[in-house]
Amino acid sequence: MAGGETHHCAWLSRSADNVQRLVHWRDLVRELVGRDLKVRYKRSWLGFAWALANPLLYLTVFYFVFQMALSLNIPRYGLFAFSGMLAWGWFQSSLSQACTAITQSRELIRLPGFVPAVLPVVSVVTNLIHFLLALVLLILFLVLDGTGVRYSIALLPLLIVLQFILTLGLAFLVATANVLFRDTQHLVVVSLQLFFFLTPIFYNASIVPTRYQPYYQLNPMVHLVEAYRAVLLGTEPPSAIALLVLTVVAAGLLYGGYKIFVRVSHRFAEEL
Repeated sequence: MAGGETHHCAWLSRSADNVQRLVHWRDLVRELVGRDLKVRYKRSWLGFAWALANPLLYLTVFYFVFQMALSLNIPRYGLFAFSGMLAWGWFQSSLSQACTAITQSRELIRLPGFVPAVLPVVSVVTNLIHFLLALVLLILFLVLDGTGVRYSIALLPLLIVLQFILTLGLAFLVATANVLFRDTQHLVVVSLQLFFFLTPIFYNASIVPTRYQPYYQLNPMVHLVEAYRAVLLGTEPPSAIALLVLTVVAAGLLYGGYKIFVRVSHRFAEEL
C-alpha cells in the first residue's frame, strides 16, 4: 500500500510541475507578445491599423490587375483575394520572424533558465493577433456585401488551430536551421516568395493544369486557403481527406520540429 501511495504522490507531483510549467510558458509568451507589439507600434500614429494596411494594399492591386484589367471572372473577387491574403499573411510573417527569432535574441537566450522554445511561439502568436484583427474586418465586409455570415463559420476555429499547428511546427524548424546555417533566412524569404505564387491567393486553384495538380496539391496552404474560403464565402470546399492528411502532417511537423529544436537548443548560446 505504501508503495502505491508513493507512486501516486510522485504522479501528482509531476502533474503539478507540468501545470506550473505550462502556466509559466503562458505568462512568458503573453509578456513577450505584448513587448513585441509595443515595440513594433511604438510612436506609431496608426498603431494596429498597419496590420491591415498590407493586405488591403495587396487587395487593391489584385483587384485592379486581375479583376479590372485581366478579368479572372471570379465572383466577389475582393473578398476572394482578401481571404487568401489573410491566411497567407499570417503564415508568411510568422515564418519570416521565427527564422530570426533565436539569432536576434542573444541576450534572452543567454539568460539562466530562459526557455528558447517560447520565441518561435511568440512569432506565430503575434501574427495570429494581426490575423484575427483583419479577420474581423473581412467578416464586416461580408456583412456589408450582403453575403452575411454562414453557419459554416463555426468551423473557422478548427482551421485556425490547424494553421497554428502547421505554422508553429515549421517555425521551430526554420528557427533551429537559421542558428546553424545563417543562409536559412535568405532561403526562407525566397521560398515564401515562390510559394506565394504557388498558392491560390489571387487566382482560383482550378486553373492549374490537371497534369500539375498532384504537385500543386502538395502545398499545404492550397488546402488551407480553399478551406477558409469554403467556410467564409461558401466556395467549393477542399477534399476532406486532404484536410485530414494535412492535420496528420501538421501534427507530425510540430512534434518533430519541437523535438529537433529542443535537441539543438543547448548549442544556441555558443552558436550566437
